[in-house]
Amino acid sequence: MTKQYHGLSRLDQLAKTCLEGNGPNAVFPRVLDRMLKRNPVHIDNISHADVIDALTDLSVTMGRDDQTDGPAEAGMTFLGQFVDHDITLDATSALGSRIDPATITNVRTPNLDLDCVYGAGPEASPHLYGNGAAEQFLMFGREENHLDLARTCSGKALIGDPRNDENVIVAQIQSIFIRLHNILMTYRQENGDTAKDIKTCAMAGMDAGVWADHVVPSLEDFEQVRRFIRLHYQYIVWNEMLPAFVDKACLEAAWHHDVLPPMAPVMPVEFTGAAYRFGHATTQFQYKLRKDGDPLGLFSTLGFGPRPESANMDYDVMFHMTGGGTHQHARPVGTGLGLPLLNLPFVHDPIRLKDIDHTLTLDQSRNLPLRNMIRDRYTYELASGQMAAAHFGIDKRPEVPDPLKDKGFRKTPLWFYCLQEAEEFGGGRLTGVGGTLVAGVFANLLKRDKASVYHVPHFKPWHGFTGNESVLAGIIAFVEKHYGDVAFAPNLRCGPTAAEWQANTPGT
Repeated sequence: MTKQYHGLSRLDQLAKTCLEGNGPNAVFPRVLDRMLKRNPVHIDNISHADVIDALTDLSVTMGRDDQTDGPAEAGMTFLGQFVDHDITLDATSALGSRIDPATITNVRTPNLDLDCVYGAGPEASPHLYGNGAAEQFLMFGREENHLDLARTCSGKALIGDPRNDENVIVAQIQSIFIRLHNILMTYRQENGDTAKDIKTCAMAGMDAGVWADHVVPSLEDFEQVRRFIRLHYQYIVWNEMLPAFVDKACLEAAWHHDVLPPMAPVMPVEFTGAAYRFGHATTQFQYKLRKDGDPLGLFSTLGFGPRPESANMDYDVMFHMTGGGTHQHARPVGTGLGLPLLNLPFVHDPIRLKDIDHTLTLDQSRNLPLRNMIRDRYTYELASGQMAAAHFGIDKRPEVPDPLKDKGFRKTPLWFYCLQEAEEFGGGRLTGVGGTLVAGVFANLLKRDKASVYHVPHFKPWHGFTGNESVLAGIIAFVEKHYGDVAFAPNLRCGPTAAEWQANTPGT
């Protein structure tokens, strides 16, 4: 077999697994597509403007300017955003146009493989990596701020997915994985006891022949470190992030059974366009970034430019860590979300819905809950919550919300319905339709990927990450303690000073 240069968990591996009959459905799956029946808007004695007005009325009931604590740590909201960017990127569909989901290209690999960190590896994404002896280390840091992402001279982050620089919290979750890779690459090249642990873990569940077929000898150390980190990341997603937001019974059912239809796409649009958008409802009105700092409004944490040291985050204010102070919480999954999401400051133009010849007002265009429901009804034409509940045989169903019922609506947009279920029946966690969709998609991602942690049934996190409140907290503590050990760290820094960036950025 020809050697593969881009790792063990890419789309070609997914295809190979399914074509050989080893996946849960034993066929090559559709990637982004519809799972349930198309559900176009039916106009009966009302206009499309009336539909949009009703959805607007519903959306404005959702904004909250209080801090309500749910079961999850605050940082889990942003880890969920990071995970979303790892598995999906739709760069083609537009909110104002109807689209067949099957025609959407998913730019991300549909696996939990950290391609948003690694790109396609040092051979195919060399701009993310150092030179010479550091060519398998990820670029990281600037001279002005050693903890910022590496950047181009124009201030753009040198990372696998640019969306992970959109706010300073998710950017610093990205930073943890970059720094972890560089620490472990250092230890792997030193070939001590930690190197042996990395190799043993990386080879777990892998046939030696498969490894030899897919790993170029010169990238052996790199691939061992990458798989070591991937396995721990997948463990965290399934065992720590998802349980914070999804009912345990839904997760157990999905792990032990195939809860989605046999021919379900890898990324059902009901998941990407509705159920997994539950994270919006877990955002708070404001956050503290540092123990001694004041709370900041949600959009005070915007990124896409050099980060000053003053915005470096104390991780223990976002995650529960041993020895840390009081950490913040995410909102419970439900029908409320931070008020700033109803007025997105970076939206400057009204949205034109050309298929129905209607233009949203600028206020409507800036309203994220409304945008989600417009996307549901007019872009993707998703099945309603009630239709999805009938499909999955779920009898416990929330009522149609009053702002819709009062206008004669008998069904609920899927995104809002999933939030209602969590609020009314899930104790602040997804359950019913939402829990089945989210748990089912993630379980299938892990089952279909033969190199995933699902196929290492006796996997245990490395002892270097233990002794904390979670494996994620253990990794954060490990990175904070050992980042000074990284070889070549000064050579991996790249980017302009804040003054240089502002001087060369039009409009600043």
